[in-house]
Amino acid sequence: MSNIYDEWNTIKKRIGESNHKPPFFKEGDIWWLSVGYNIGNEVYGKGVNFVRPVLVLRKFNRYLFLGVPLSSKLKVNPYYVEIRNGKKKVSALISQIRVFSSKRMSNKQGEVDEEDFQKIQKSVIGVLKLPPSTREGVVAKPIIK
Repeated sequence: MSNIYDEWNTIKKRIGESNHKPPFFKEGDIWWLSVGYNIGNEVYGKGVNFVRPVLVLRKFNRYLFLGVPLSSKLKVNPYYVEIRNGKKKVSALISQIRVFSSKRMSNKQGEVDEEDFQKIQKSVIGVLKLPPSTREGVVAKPIIK
């Protein structure tokens, strides 16, 4: 098992040390990203470069963006939002949202249409709306309307 972490660490060092010129990207784009091999239930990439498709949700600058990893698994779950990636149905993994460096980007895969993009935005806002009781030990449930 630790061997796979060693493989990812080697790739991560190469990506981090590269003089990568940031690609042109925008909100709504879907890119292949080297997301790595992560811990527990955190989403991870596959293949030689540990890649998976990620939707650009919010571009902060040419180097950083808020992204939502995508999965081919479809579930009825407030943290899995079904969208279209081309002709295929995929899930946006709302619970796995995070900030990514554009250095992780390899190839643009496509982009989502405006309707799906708004659906994801609405779901993210709903998930991030935490009730005030979370400090008292109550687990927050997503508020999706």
